[in-house]
Amino acid sequence: MAQQAYMTETDDGRQGPEHPASPLRRLLHRLGGALRSDRGIWRRGWVVAVCALLVALVMLAHAYIPNRVGNLGSLVETFLPWLGLAVPVLLVLALVRRSATAVLAAILPVAVWLNLFGGLLSDKNAAGGDLTVATHNVNADNPDPSGTARDVAASGADVLALEELKASAVPTYRTALSGTYKYHAVVGTVGLWSKYPLSDVKSVDIRLGWKRAMRATVDAPAGRVAVYVAHLPSVRVKLEAGFTARQRDKSADALGEAIAGEPLENVVLLGDLNGTMNDRSLKAVTSQMRSTQGAVGSGFGFSWPASFPMARIDQILVKGAEPESSWTLPPTGSDHLPIAARVKVATARD
Repeated sequence: MAQQAYMTETDDGRQGPEHPASPLRRLLHRLGGALRSDRGIWRRGWVVAVCALLVALVMLAHAYIPNRVGNLGSLVETFLPWLGLAVPVLLVLALVRRSATAVLAAILPVAVWLNLFGGLLSDKNAAGGDLTVATHNVNADNPDPSGTARDVAASGADVLALEELKASAVPTYRTALSGTYKYHAVVGTVGLWSKYPLSDVKSVDIRLGWKRAMRATVDAPAGRVAVYVAHLPSVRVKLEAGFTARQRDKSADALGEAIAGEPLENVVLLGDLNGTMNDRSLKAVTSQMRSTQGAVGSGFGFSWPASFPMARIDQILVKGAEPESSWTLPPTGSDHLPIAARVKVATARD
């Protein structure tokens, strides 16, 4: 078949043949012909179009979804990025229906998703920073605590936080990490290992009745840093109760109060918060701190579950200090992935 060509006007005003049409031009020409010949192309696909608009509305107005019924708002916000998967499905349905209306409607959730999460797709890591930190929920049932300890120590972190420490496994972690970290402190089920001296170590009351949060001062070469380690209560999704997160939310409020009263300028929070930065129920913490993954890093940095990460519930948050880079570490024997970041400690003010 001969390749279709189009007429174009020459310099002397006469019409002459243009170069063979490009694939894009041929496609647009065919679409134009379809629009002229198939008037139903605008009348079909309204159900798909409405679904596309609903997906866009949920992403755009997720903060207005109420939490009164089963913490539905927090549940949606936890997995908000995954709503983008609805877009290709909607586009396929629109093409199957041969509906121009549905195709145009599907563009809206694409635009909203890119506005919310497009910035995470680029690599914003920089080479600066003077303190490397890491955190890992090691899993109380970890079959290889010694190997896990060696893996996270190999990250090069100056300060390492571990959560869900089983009492019987603590000596194993101490032994495995002693060659890399001279200083350490364990409070309840959380611990902090550091290459630099620790002081003012204390438990942080997050209203649980047992110890799952701590605070310590790290005397880093660039300056003193208040480091908080926390493991907020787990959440569950139950058919009859929805997203059960009340205890976690109370603990997040208590942790936020403790951090708000911190006298040091440089503050780093390391831990498993059992929630994402989009979850409004963590606002007592997230409203006053920056996520290293959101500010720098590359991609979403999902950390749980390790076998198929779907959400970033392990967090490194900073106040005062500036994030420079953020990354996810390889899997260990835990059901969480360890995460790390490099920050620049702010110079103390006079």
